[in-house]
Amino acid sequence: MKTTRRSALKALALGAAALATDGPALLARQPEPKPPARWKGRINHSVCRWCFNAIPMEEFCRAVAELGIPAIDLVGPNDWHLLKKYGLYSSMCNGAELGLTKGWNDPQYHEQLLKNYLEMIPKVAEAGYRNLICFSGNRNGMDDETGMQNCVSGLEQLLPLAEKHGVLLCMELLNSKINHPDYMCDKSPWGVELCKRLGSEHFKLLYDIYHMQVNEGDVIRTIQDFHLYFAHYHTAGVPGRHEIDDTQELYYPAIMRAIVETGFTGYVAQEFIPKNPDKLAALAAAVKICDV
Repeated sequence: MKTTRRSALKALALGAAALATDGPALLARQPEPKPPARWKGRINHSVCRWCFNAIPMEEFCRAVAELGIPAIDLVGPNDWHLLKKYGLYSSMCNGAELGLTKGWNDPQYHEQLLKNYLEMIPKVAEAGYRNLICFSGNRNGMDDETGMQNCVSGLEQLLPLAEKHGVLLCMELLNSKINHPDYMCDKSPWGVELCKRLGSEHFKLLYDIYHMQVNEGDVIRTIQDFHLYFAHYHTAGVPGRHEIDDTQELYYPAIMRAIVETGFTGYVAQEFIPKNPDKLAALAAAVKICDV
């Protein structure tokens, strides 16, 4: 069966169920990995688990550690022990969401989402982690302003607990043009406005470079203008979501330099689907490209 982002996240969530200059305290909680000599240390590298699901989890953790990558994204509580075994950090935790389409913009899901996140936030903190992913959900005929208000009314109930535990809720920006039709948080200005209305250093955006290139382009300018609201970055090649090499249109070294120049101290996670049969070689090559 073909692995998709949606199916992988759903599987991880089911398994789990069994920054800004104004936020120095949050940023201080980021681990400071000591990169091996092969990496320059200006970018904190990570990789999304779901893109490499064909590799058993422990084998993948071992390989990631050997590559000198300090973290893995989108890992829930059931696998945190493996990350710790190999000295890896969970740079973007998951397991509280209801998937990509059922999110905070729809009040019918608030009760369950609140239950899930109120349980997960302390777990994230207790494990020594910081970032916890969330999603807007699909529009389903809803206008963007109504969805914005619904997100605020739901998420603001979580912020006191997130602040207490030092956990940062990260809503991901996804494209609605190709991969996730009807997804509401599909534009950087919409996500930034949500951050402003919530007014908390414990709610930021996950800026997915691939998705936003598809939906709006102008990636470097967007990073420069809105970086205070971006707590995390994902990569992938456009078009196709494959390797970030010269077979695609984005020039990642320039994008990484723009991120570094903002003073960003969080993680950049590889989220491409490798075409290369040697998936780990593709991962190593991508990290090298981003290691500016």
